[in-house]
Amino acid sequence: MLHTLLTPAGEHLPTLPWPDYPRPQFRRQSFLNLNGAWDFAVTDGDDPPAVFDREIVVPFCPESVLSGIGTHFAEGSALWYRRRFTLPEGFVQDRVVLHVGAADQILDGWVNDIPVGRHVGGYEAMAFDITEALGPGENEIRLRVRDDLRSLVLPYGKQVTARGGMWYTPVSGIWQTVWLESLPTQAIPGLVIRADDRVALLDTGDSTQEGIVTVDTPQGPLTAPLHSGRAAIRPEAPRLWSPADPYLYTFAIDTATDHVESYFALRKLTIQEAGGYRRLCLNGQPMFFHGVLDQGYYSDGLFTPAGPEGYEADIRAMRELGFNTLRKHIKVEPEIYYYLCDKLGMVIFQDMVNNGDYAYWRDTVWPTLGHQRCRDDRRLHRDPAARQAFLTGMEATVRQLRNHPCILYWTIFNEGWGQFDGSGAYEKLRALDDSRWIDTTSGWFRGSETDVDSRHIYYGPWRLHAKEKPLVLSEFGGACLAVEGHRFNPDASYGYSTSTTPAALQQAITALYTRKVLPAVRRGLCAAIYTQLSDVEDEINGLLTYDRRVCKPDPAAMQAVADALQTAFGESCGGPAG
Repeated sequence: MLHTLLTPAGEHLPTLPWPDYPRPQFRRQSFLNLNGAWDFAVTDGDDPPAVFDREIVVPFCPESVLSGIGTHFAEGSALWYRRRFTLPEGFVQDRVVLHVGAADQILDGWVNDIPVGRHVGGYEAMAFDITEALGPGENEIRLRVRDDLRSLVLPYGKQVTARGGMWYTPVSGIWQTVWLESLPTQAIPGLVIRADDRVALLDTGDSTQEGIVTVDTPQGPLTAPLHSGRAAIRPEAPRLWSPADPYLYTFAIDTATDHVESYFALRKLTIQEAGGYRRLCLNGQPMFFHGVLDQGYYSDGLFTPAGPEGYEADIRAMRELGFNTLRKHIKVEPEIYYYLCDKLGMVIFQDMVNNGDYAYWRDTVWPTLGHQRCRDDRRLHRDPAARQAFLTGMEATVRQLRNHPCILYWTIFNEGWGQFDGSGAYEKLRALDDSRWIDTTSGWFRGSETDVDSRHIYYGPWRLHAKEKPLVLSEFGGACLAVEGHRFNPDASYGYSTSTTPAALQQAITALYTRKVLPAVRRGLCAAIYTQLSDVEDEINGLLTYDRRVCKPDPAAMQAVADALQTAFGESCGGPAG
């Protein structure tokens, strides 16, 4: 029997959930939040329902407890959302835009029965200009979302129709904030930030934009001209971003008609040799990335925690256990998540979301037995529509997240899921972003162009020794502890080893790091990502329970492990670790 588990924040859900401004790096004063209760109905055709017979709480998917529905509907069903609203007096400037943070997978929108747009893809933000569809007084939004896991063309991550083991309850419909903003004439259309350890280059994407950029620095306000939509910011005595000092430079762009607020960080990524091995270096110093796999699932909201405080609690909990890195696994989060990581100094290794078919023997058993190289992955997953959908999703992910300084590392393919032409995908990603490290094949099916040598080890011998590229252990661990009263599925469990008490779990984790990871650090290991941050459904191998109410390991013991890793890493580099 599956149990309903509420996180602490889920116990007291406000009438307006997720009230926070959803776009921290491109903030305007104009903001009307449309989260909360929406009319809801489900049909099996294209036509709108005659009656909206249910109510759903946005931004939670209908499968979640927090949505008020708690049901997964038949694949391909049309999920209909309706909301009536009246714009506040003085809200409208020139154009009005409807934003949906994400909806899985295909969304069509209408305002007052007038079509306003379509978006395909379950993990990206979308925006529709609804100005011409608006009327005086009350207006009506209708959104139709379709999700069909019978087709594996669009990216879907770890969702399956029959959940179990390491595969999870499917998510459909809206799962991020819905909101309105009004734009002035000649609005700043966007912002791309490219920064290193000395200068931040800002580009609005509109060569006609002229204005002033005002930056808050430790030495006081700094101004620079915005000319032809671009500006270069060179702070005096640059304060560099790192987990130890996650300093953010806040700034505002003012043009004749618009005002936008944002932030950037100064930091530089390189690969350099230290102690005889190639190292991942932040701001010129080798750094050991002591990390945790973060899948971003919550017991009550599934894809969406009850509020942003759920993300912050996770980040702070991992910091308290000594970790400095989260591998965001097979999921793209709302921008608030990355803002919190920027602010709190948590490094992110960001995965792309997989699509295509999965085969247990080909993608898991065979590589686990040692067959991990792939001479030519151009022959894998040949469906051209699926290939294009993956590349489209990859590009959308980079364009949406590229301004966040916490993201140091992109992962393209995980354990062969949907993998094809890794070298070609690497080149496409490198063209989109030449400032971050790229892990083309995390785990196995290696052989493509990549910046790192990325391995997964759950079973068998550890044969880790760095060679030509920085060595990354991008998954390992997975020690299990069942905490009764906090299990989603008491009748089934999934993980890689079993402990019966918190003390035994801590002993197992400490032994794994001491006997396996530390020797690998001395042989050039640059990063180690432990599985995982929290339990997820049948998986009970989390450091936290699925409901985030119990931290299983001992924080002091985990901090001692972290200190030992950093000490060993510093010694292996020939000096203190960064």
